[in-house]
Amino acid sequence: MPPPIRAVIFDFDGLIVDTESTGYHTWREIFAEHGHELPVERYAQVVGTDFNTSYDPRRDLEQLTGRDFDWEAVEVERKTREGALRQHLHLLPGVADLLQEADALGLRIAIASSSPRVWIDSWMDQLGLHDHFHHISTVDDTGKVKPDPSLFLHAAEKLGVQPEEAVIFEDSLNGLRAAMAAGIRCIVAPGPMTRHLDFTGAWQRVETLAQVTLADLMS
Repeated sequence: MPPPIRAVIFDFDGLIVDTESTGYHTWREIFAEHGHELPVERYAQVVGTDFNTSYDPRRDLEQLTGRDFDWEAVEVERKTREGALRQHLHLLPGVADLLQEADALGLRIAIASSSPRVWIDSWMDQLGLHDHFHHISTVDDTGKVKPDPSLFLHAAEKLGVQPEEAVIFEDSLNGLRAAMAAGIRCIVAPGPMTRHLDFTGAWQRVETLAQVTLADLMS
């Protein structure tokens, strides 16, 4: 029998808020401006990690067009577009209920994200979530991103639990791989960017976090 659950660790992008779709949408628009498509299946490689570790749309577009870009200028425009899109985003189904249930059960709660802290903090401010988490681990803490397990191990350590005493909620294949490497049980709730992927190895795969209760997991 596995050890009892003492802590829950959430990914952020694509799990708590669907920022992955807005990011993809901005890159798809950039590709379209230059006469090329950006399939979801290609972009999904970067979900849960970063451009340097996996797929880089900048390099891809340069290869497709045979030209160089002023990526600093492109990124300013892309971020402006993404900022407009993010105003319409809300918590994904089941997130609020899980946070409330975890708190009621006295579980430790963390975020472990490949994104930088400034990005996560901006969303915590926008959504009013700061008080719901005992700790937040980001790439700024470990210097490594998923599928490296360090983010999850760092979060577990800061929560004061052993890896086997935690459960992770993820939406990406890179996140699942990181969880498996960390020896932590992982429940995957894929989003629009990742539903086509094979999540073999997950403890459970669900359509949304609204299908999950911690009471059921703990029993």
